[in-house]
Amino acid sequence: MPEPYHSIYLSPHLDDVVLSCGAQIFQQINNGHSVIVATVMAGDPPVQPLSDYASSLHRRWQVDSKSIALRRDEDIAACAVLGADYLHWPIPDCIYRRDPGTDLPLYTSDNDIFGDIDIVEKKLIGRIASLLRELPPHNQLIAPLTIGNHVDHQLVRGAAELVREKAQLRYYEEYPYISWVKDAEMDLLTGPEGKMETMPVSEEALAFKIEAISCYKSQISTFFTGIPDARQRVRSHTILAGGERLWSLSS
Repeated sequence: MPEPYHSIYLSPHLDDVVLSCGAQIFQQINNGHSVIVATVMAGDPPVQPLSDYASSLHRRWQVDSKSIALRRDEDIAACAVLGADYLHWPIPDCIYRRDPGTDLPLYTSDNDIFGDIDIVEKKLIGRIASLLRELPPHNQLIAPLTIGNHVDHQLVRGAAELVREKAQLRYYEEYPYISWVKDAEMDLLTGPEGKMETMPVSEEALAFKIEAISCYKSQISTFFTGIPDARQRVRSHTILAGGERLWSLSS
């Protein structure tokens, strides 16, 4: 039997894990451990025309109908920089998903995607959980903490907690959302028993993380004014935090 992976990181989208955990992943791999970044919402959009909201995001990203193929290529390149393996699952990003009954888009604004999961998507948690049960053997599973409340992050965390008790999971703080969060929101996400562990990262690991982030050229404009801005802000946040932080939750 092959050796189990040391860590599997669950990424809702094609950039979340590298933005949040790229340095620690590089260090694990540099220390001889194997890591997978499993992206859940990496599927192609449906063939019908995009919603106005999805179209506006495509214009900002400067991509066309092949945007998801491009984003998968960006993720493959980023994982290669870190030395990580990758998995891409076929569920589309929430901006592409539609109500199966009405065929109307489910999420049509920033408020929607950072709000509540639409009621018609509750079954999607079970579908994601089924995918998680097919993961290769591994020592630890690391899920998003859901800082920022993005619906896709909520779905992935919910599925992870269907297949594992919270005490068997570890959770990563999503960057850049963590740099905007208030203490009260963290208390809601972690509960009184939450324990934070800071993973110190070397200058080399931070440099490789920034190089990996730079692979996501279509997404840089989502959070940064450009790659120099991304480099400066990622470095500043990491130094201020003392590294990258993971959480353990007992209940």
